[in-house]
Amino acid sequence: MSSESVFTADKNDTTALIEEFFEKNPLYTEDAKSKILNAWNFLCEKCGDKKRSCGSPYYLHCLRIAYILAEAKLDDDCVAAGILHCIYDLGVTDEELQEQFGKTIANLVNGSEKFKEFSVASKTLKQADAIRKMLFALADDVRIIFVKLADKLDRIRNIKSLEQNERRTLASEALDIWAPLADRLGIQNAKNEFEDLSLKYMNPDAFQQIKAVIAQKKNERATYLHNAVSKIQEEAKKAGIEVSISSRAKHFYSIYQKMRKRNKEPGELFDLLALRIICKKNSDCYILIGIVHGLWKPLEGRFKDYIAMPKSNGYQSLHTTVMCEGRPLEIQIRTQKMHDMAENGIASHWLYKKGMNHDAVDVKSLEIFNKLHEIKNSEIIDEGFFQKYKNELLKDEILVFTPKGDVKKLPVGANAIDFAYSIHSAVGEKIVGAKANGKIIPITKPLENTQIIEILTNPNAHPTEAQLKSAKTAKAHQKIHSWLCANDPNFVDKPFLEKTEAENNAHAANARHIQNEKRNQKKKKAGIAQEKSNRVSIGGETNFLVTFAKCCNPQYPDPIAGYISRNRGITIHRADCYIYQRIQDLTRRSIKVEWDEQPIAQNP
Repeated sequence: MSSESVFTADKNDTTALIEEFFEKNPLYTEDAKSKILNAWNFLCEKCGDKKRSCGSPYYLHCLRIAYILAEAKLDDDCVAAGILHCIYDLGVTDEELQEQFGKTIANLVNGSEKFKEFSVASKTLKQADAIRKMLFALADDVRIIFVKLADKLDRIRNIKSLEQNERRTLASEALDIWAPLADRLGIQNAKNEFEDLSLKYMNPDAFQQIKAVIAQKKNERATYLHNAVSKIQEEAKKAGIEVSISSRAKHFYSIYQKMRKRNKEPGELFDLLALRIICKKNSDCYILIGIVHGLWKPLEGRFKDYIAMPKSNGYQSLHTTVMCEGRPLEIQIRTQKMHDMAENGIASHWLYKKGMNHDAVDVKSLEIFNKLHEIKNSEIIDEGFFQKYKNELLKDEILVFTPKGDVKKLPVGANAIDFAYSIHSAVGEKIVGAKANGKIIPITKPLENTQIIEILTNPNAHPTEAQLKSAKTAKAHQKIHSWLCANDPNFVDKPFLEKTEAENNAHAANARHIQNEKRNQKKKKAGIAQEKSNRVSIGGETNFLVTFAKCCNPQYPDPIAGYISRNRGITIHRADCYIYQRIQDLTRRSIKVEWDEQPIAQNP
């Protein structure tokens, strides 16, 4: 959807624009309209004649964001926040905003502003995933993310106004960050549009190829789907079930992914069609799946019951793929409530309903999906509800912030010591205390998601054994251990020494085994007939006093090493001997030795 197709009114006529907005979104009451109108007038007053870089009025982008939110039937607070989302750029203070529009809208706008402090550029899938989690953790109210998604969706719809390099950056960002984020929130329409528009600008050839194939087969597809729909409706009527059936081709990016996965052209793919059946009750869904499987043979492994086992974002539906008239046909079966959740995700909890006595949705009339707590207040989201969803998303890691707003990802259970070392080793070495959201906390206390952590340091402080035991991350543990080994003469890390000694012993035993194998193979291959002396050569000479160490009992042809002893001449060890490696001042006292392989002189 382009900017021109949203509003037909003169883009310089602010009154005509807002009137058209309300004509296209008639569900809001007079009180709700008044709130949205006040936000619009306030924005226009602050904007004046300000233009964006593309030349359009500054306020037009804001109204298009509000349109996307209203189109999704979100509450009037969310729509007003969409209009005002960049009001701080016009010199408005938080106090002024709160005085004009109240705490709820001010908090939504303020939360949206926080997103500007963080870069969403990602070079890898892992980085992109961390950024999505960070954005989710940052929002205190999930409607903030709805505003941001609407902002990005409008920008990619109007991507033509950007320079070529900016287009690619935005399209890549949409695929890596915003489409997956919309998917996690269950907002499928936004996810699909992000993906299709990104494909259009990142791979225009593939996009046009898919578009052409879909257009060519339009008439053929219409007849095929009409026949399938007629059969289902006929059988559903016999079973006394009222249904609504819609048909569609899969969205372009989904087809593109199939092409890449199967290495096929779009014309070679057949499973590009889908039917969606909407019924009234859960029990009807299971009756209908039986009807569908009775009409056509289901493909093995393609039936999914997301009603009994919903997805993590609350999605519920029955999925199956059947062979209809010789080609695969995907069918989804769900109730209207499930469909609302599938289309809007957890945004469905803020759907605006005309005629209600309050602005936000009455949650008592909504089904709560898949581990989500019920919202206790109709205007302000319950903390437990959102925190639970946040924890589900973040799982085994936490995201905490420095006072400057930098994000640090740590494992669950990490403390201020780990946080300090994640900033810099020099900070970790001087830590003496910490604050979480401005309050002093023990440095060993586990940190929590989204806390702002400040590290207190002292130039005379240094790492301790207690900190070593408390560290949870590998980096903190390794840095503290290295410092103690280098600077604390009393430090004895018994577990580390035992582990090291065990590893060395195992290594030495393995080395001996390998050398024995090599020696046996060498003797067998060469067919050694003569007896070798047990003599050692030093620089080609053998006339030296040598002593063979009892600890490793070196035998020809073991690799050997020697050192100058004080009383016994040259002492010979196996080169892999653990005792030899621990001799003091070894570098100065060692001497190069080798076996004398000259045959023993025979007596006449």
